[in-house]
Amino acid sequence: MKKVNLQQFLSFITCLLLIAAVSIRRDGKLLGYELHPSEMAPTAGAPGDTLRTLEDGTMVVNTTSLAGDIQGYAGAVPLEISLKDGVVTGVKALDNAETPGFFKRAGVLLDSWNGLPIDEALALEVDAISGATFTSNAIIGNVRRGLSFAASRAPQGASVWASFDLSAKALSGLLVALMAAILPLFIKNRRFRIAQQLLNIAVLGFWCGTFINYASLIGFMSNGINVVALLTPVILLITAFIYPLFGKKYYYCANVCPFGALQELTGRCVRYKIKLKPQTVKRLGQLRQGLWAVLMLCLWTGFWFDWIDYEPFSAFLFASASWVVIGIAIAFVALSTVIMRPYCQFVCPTGTLMKFAQGAWVKKSPSKKA
Repeated sequence: MKKVNLQQFLSFITCLLLIAAVSIRRDGKLLGYELHPSEMAPTAGAPGDTLRTLEDGTMVVNTTSLAGDIQGYAGAVPLEISLKDGVVTGVKALDNAETPGFFKRAGVLLDSWNGLPIDEALALEVDAISGATFTSNAIIGNVRRGLSFAASRAPQGASVWASFDLSAKALSGLLVALMAAILPLFIKNRRFRIAQQLLNIAVLGFWCGTFINYASLIGFMSNGINVVALLTPVILLITAFIYPLFGKKYYYCANVCPFGALQELTGRCVRYKIKLKPQTVKRLGQLRQGLWAVLMLCLWTGFWFDWIDYEPFSAFLFASASWVVIGIAIAFVALSTVIMRPYCQFVCPTGTLMKFAQGAWVKKSPSKKA
């Protein structure tokens, strides 16, 4: 790979600052640190907040400080666990940054421990909800950490590897992500590319729901990222933002992104393609840049944060995605039969951000070949 180009490095840092500004504007947090203390709730680490007893004897455990290292897809998922006479009487979700649709789907787990004594609740095996795996695992981890605290009246230290998901789904996603991150660097074969794209779509897309979009980027910037628990997303982030620093521009879009792969494979099914004039392609490219600038302005001003929920990537999680997102995804997949990867080429705000981070937006003056 090439050495890091100073221009690219500065573009990458600028990109980080842009997302950091949005995270601070929306969440008032940066990498998990609150930046507006006056607006914060009382410190969760205080004994009365972590564990309090109500008048009727109910003990309430707040997992905010106990399980800060346990992350969902967009950050911590703190809970309040109520126990009376050693039996779980309720689990309540506290404020979090998870996408509401996904959290609502995973939220059905909150009743799983009701009526169980602490020891049985700790031993209970609860399966993650398909389509909201990261959020589900965060809920399960918070409950276990809170129950352990309640059982011993002291926080239970956990090894960093305790949050590593060993389920078949998580390991499959990790394997496919590693394949996509490494093998295309060495294998230039059409059949292999098709096979890898099918795996990206089936495993990273539909099964695991793991991809990069604005919602995840802002969530990671606001809340930090548990590298062990979210190892697969970390690998995707490396291919999207670190690889280009060493000469592998557009690597994520070309070799990893499940929605890009779905459009490309759909396009292969139909030979006829609309031939766009160079001037039309140029104008559509300018429109994409303008759209990105407007959407970023919406984030910086706080005028419309919710647009990030309408990127079509989350349509892979169709059980949790809105019908609007699913409709947008279907429309672009259908259009890809006659125009190669139309969303990638002419719309994708996340792809434009990656392009910005790679310094590809700067026109280079011609230079002589070495």
